[in-house]
Amino acid sequence: MHRTHLPIRIWFWATYLVTTHTPGISALQLQRQLGISKIDSAWFLLHRLRQGMVRNDRSPLSGLIEADEAYIGGPAKGKKGRGVTELVNKTLILGAVEVKTYRNKEGQSEEKAGRLRLQTICSASETEIKKFLNTNVVSGSAVRTDGWQGYSTTALEGYNHIRQIQGLPVNAKQLAPHIHKVFGNLKSWLNGTHHGVDPKYMQAYLDEFVFRFNRREHPMAAFLSLIGLVVSKHPFTHNDLTKP
Repeated sequence: MHRTHLPIRIWFWATYLVTTHTPGISALQLQRQLGISKIDSAWFLLHRLRQGMVRNDRSPLSGLIEADEAYIGGPAKGKKGRGVTELVNKTLILGAVEVKTYRNKEGQSEEKAGRLRLQTICSASETEIKKFLNTNVVSGSAVRTDGWQGYSTTALEGYNHIRQIQGLPVNAKQLAPHIHKVFGNLKSWLNGTHHGVDPKYMQAYLDEFVFRFNRREHPMAAFLSLIGLVVSKHPFTHNDLTKP
């Protein structure tokens, strides 16, 4: 909110809408609903809120984890697999989600997704995967992955690695249903609400998706949490956002 030209009520309404509106809200929708004069002002406001959505001291994931990568972006003609990240319209992301076990109404054991982490990466290499896991997952956790070589012994050092060979690509969703459901919902949200995202700003949108996903059962708590986080962050200027 540092040196803002928007009324404080606009900040509160924007925070409320971005945390409680199930499909999220785009800059254009925010501009129309709150009567903000310029689309650029609404866009920058949303990015300042996203900048506050990552708690610096958040605790890493633990327990049973599903980890995988996905490509976000437009179609890449004549390209398949991890090589499509060479194209400028593609962003490679790495995700990890906790897998929680619970009893349904019939007393049967079932699984559901817990907390989530998402990050853009330059390649699905051993080094990138190790860095991501060490930052986001508690040592000693069990990590389910596919057979990609990046999930090597070195990358998974300190973890209980559960490697699953998927064979045909169609089997991926069956072996890691929770992280693939996350990727599907993420793509639908980026395309449906925002109609695509510039790769330069992708991490900010991932931060919003993770924030809202992890608080999906308590939207009002998400609103209060974001208010607290935003006012505790250092000022975030337009130059910070748009610099190369």
